[in-house]
Amino acid sequence: MQDRRHFLFMNIGHFLDHMFTLIFATVAALVLVREWDVPYAELILYATPGLIAFGLFSLPAGWIADKWSREGMMVIFFVGIGLASVATSMAKSPFQMSIGLFAIGIFAAIYHPVGLSMIARGGRSMGRDIAVNGVWGNMGVGCAALVTGLLIDLSGWRTAFWVPGALSVFVGLAYLHFFGDRIGTRNSESQSLARPSDTSGGKAVSPDRRRTLIRVSAIILFTTAVSSIIFQGTTFSLPKVFDERLQGIAVSAAQVGWMVFVVFAVASFAQIVVGRQLDRHGPRRVFSVVAVIQIVFFALMPGQENWSAFLVAMAFMLGAFGQIPINDYMIGRMAKSELRASIYGTRFVVSFGVSAAVVPLIAWVHSNWGFDALFYILSGAAVAILIAVAVLPKNLPEPEQASGATQGGRAF
Repeated sequence: MQDRRHFLFMNIGHFLDHMFTLIFATVAALVLVREWDVPYAELILYATPGLIAFGLFSLPAGWIADKWSREGMMVIFFVGIGLASVATSMAKSPFQMSIGLFAIGIFAAIYHPVGLSMIARGGRSMGRDIAVNGVWGNMGVGCAALVTGLLIDLSGWRTAFWVPGALSVFVGLAYLHFFGDRIGTRNSESQSLARPSDTSGGKAVSPDRRRTLIRVSAIILFTTAVSSIIFQGTTFSLPKVFDERLQGIAVSAAQVGWMVFVVFAVASFAQIVVGRQLDRHGPRRVFSVVAVIQIVFFALMPGQENWSAFLVAMAFMLGAFGQIPINDYMIGRMAKSELRASIYGTRFVVSFGVSAAVVPLIAWVHSNWGFDALFYILSGAAVAILIAVAVLPKNLPEPEQASGATQGGRAF
């Protein structure tokens, strides 16, 4: 019961994390461009400091969690990001909005290295667990557009910040109530949400294993960076893309929000399929299929409008969301438990650092050539991923066992 309850809180945390980081994308596209009389390409640049913080603070968040308490860091995440969002609702200028988004980014950085380190702890169902958690995160992405659009129409954009903020504070206090006794205790795999993998007994790493680890780690870092271009380029820009291209079927903020939500909600379940296939076939084959889907449908998107644009967007988001659990799965397979949050922190420094650079890219591309050029860029990024995945080894290196065998003897 404790583990299932804890897994639920981790999933809620992932939902809220992605929701908070994308509220501004919808608010800027649908309201603030008119209310503050600032062009879209200029306005979205004010999100950059928050996205930089989202990546930059992942590494210290993971390190503190490993050294102190993962549960304690989760309390700080829930309460901190909620209060920061409430404060952001009071912004009266783009500069004040930027400060609020920076504060949201600092606390948002906590979730991924800490939450994922408590989920990706080995076991034969690890791919499924990561995928389920990923679906919750992607539903947060979709609900950011949906809830924000509804609240804009009902009571204004400020409500879209403070209502989720108050909810997050409440969740944080509930988490403290149920798991406060774990704060300050040594992080232990006995608290895992999945069966842990054993760590080695300090044995020397063989040259072949070392080379394989270096190769896989380099591929993970590269595909993490390029995948972040795709994820941020789609999730941040899609409300504006739909605002421009679905004018025949979506005319209000709430309708645009609903269309974005449907795309994200349906596409998010690709992670369940990917998670199951990872457990069965390993990352190389699955990653290749996902990359091909992205290449094809990003290339098809330019020039599409209304229902055709909606359906093509649905298809490429299946690929964009489907790729999310793959790198996390590979890290979970290879990383030792006592270092896992720190390793995830490093991974997300790369991921969200690149994501921060994507927003200025969206602004520059949109102001000069429109969104068609952006989709060609994203298709090229998917080609780069496919090339990198082709050199993944068939068998992933796992933490060496004290007995010298891998967990379950499983090969990929």
